[in-house]
Amino acid sequence: MSTGLPIEIVSAAREQNYASFCRLDIDIHRNIPHVHLHEKRENKDKWHGAEIQIIIEGNWTTYRSKIIHYMRQMAVITPYAQFLFKFITDLSDKNVTIRFARRTDVMPPAPIETKHHPSAVDILLIKCLIAETSKKTLQQFLQHEFINISKSYAERLIGEMGPDFSPKMTAKSLTSQQIVRIHQLFRQAKFDDPSGDCLSPAGEYNLRLGIIKELQPDMVATYSSSPQVFEGHPFIVEAGISLGGKEVKQVPKPLIWVLPGLNIFRFANRIPLLFEQGADVVTRTAMKKINWSTYKINQMQDKIGVFVSIVSTKIPFKGTGKEYIGDDITEISSAVQSAIKQCCLQLRSKIVKKLQARERQERKRNLTRYIPDASRAIMEVLDEMAQDYDPKRHRYDKEDDELVSKVASHQITEATFRENLSQYVEQVDYEMALEYATQTGVIEEPREDIYLSSLEGLFNCVDLHSPVFIFRLAT
Repeated sequence: MSTGLPIEIVSAAREQNYASFCRLDIDIHRNIPHVHLHEKRENKDKWHGAEIQIIIEGNWTTYRSKIIHYMRQMAVITPYAQFLFKFITDLSDKNVTIRFARRTDVMPPAPIETKHHPSAVDILLIKCLIAETSKKTLQQFLQHEFINISKSYAERLIGEMGPDFSPKMTAKSLTSQQIVRIHQLFRQAKFDDPSGDCLSPAGEYNLRLGIIKELQPDMVATYSSSPQVFEGHPFIVEAGISLGGKEVKQVPKPLIWVLPGLNIFRFANRIPLLFEQGADVVTRTAMKKINWSTYKINQMQDKIGVFVSIVSTKIPFKGTGKEYIGDDITEISSAVQSAIKQCCLQLRSKIVKKLQARERQERKRNLTRYIPDASRAIMEVLDEMAQDYDPKRHRYDKEDDELVSKVASHQITEATFRENLSQYVEQVDYEMALEYATQTGVIEEPREDIYLSSLEGLFNCVDLHSPVFIFRLAT
């Protein structure tokens, strides 16, 4: 719309010896493509994937930070994609090049095509479905154009519509008043909730990878809700909370990626939302409904990244700009709050362990600090005892007598006490850590970096999914 220049797309499947090239633009009024060129091109390197090139016009000086912010959020929610951003001018020192690398090749699940849920349709949509349906009777129309309406339930619904309706009547003969009656009944009747198979969330695995890749946080927690329903539309809320993060200085002026305090990042069907953040359900929930101190998080000082992605067949945007989701929808607001709290609970557990480990280190450091003074003081007392020691005049226990004798003969020195006290502090620290691990069911093993090489060539792979990792078996 801004330049009138077409879009160029190159795509190729794995091990394909040619690439498909297409140049097209879009009729925005009819929402159909105009293909200018579509041809096969040689692919000697066996490159595979999809590449889209588009030229747009905009005000770089004013919206530079928003553009880079948008690209970086895209890199977070789609770690399986690679982005190369270039801004080129006549002044070489003003050029900007940022590469957002691919982190994984695990794609989100492909959505399954579904029919409309009866609770999610309005009168206009019912009229469109009637005009386009190939089913003749009203019963067939209800049964085949909507989900969760069986043959017996369709007959029951028609019976409740009134005497003007019959299962055998032609669907296209319905009047406007009859369509209104059908819509009213859809609102009143009870239907099974739709499944979430028609949705394509990024997944906890990809969301976690994206956050780690772009922010490099000290801690990160992710959570994905089960499918829920709002007015017949299924939705899933995915959330991630990060603590800490890096500062990005890849552009002429430093662009701070994570600032102290709350940093809100919102996504709708994996698309970043940049504007009107203050009125959004995610912002209001994070600011007003989450008591961060309960989870050992300092809202004012810690660098907190809040990532929430809402995936649905219908995103209930507010306003014509489609830039935010209101907090007046109870189902979505509750789901967002629950998802953020689940992430906070995970972080609280990590923070508590970190604080306890820090306390143990501080206690060990304090004890170690006093070892020289304690050793010197003990040695001075024992030296005086050894100098005045007379077995006939002093009666000590056998162990004390042996100790004083060794001090007198210089078999035990101040260095001996230092060494023994250091060993004792180490032993006490180890026993306390072991007791804590036993009580909490956590056993910390020594860690070392493991580097995995990528698989080359064509393999038949089976992916075993987990919220935090994917194990791939190659056959």
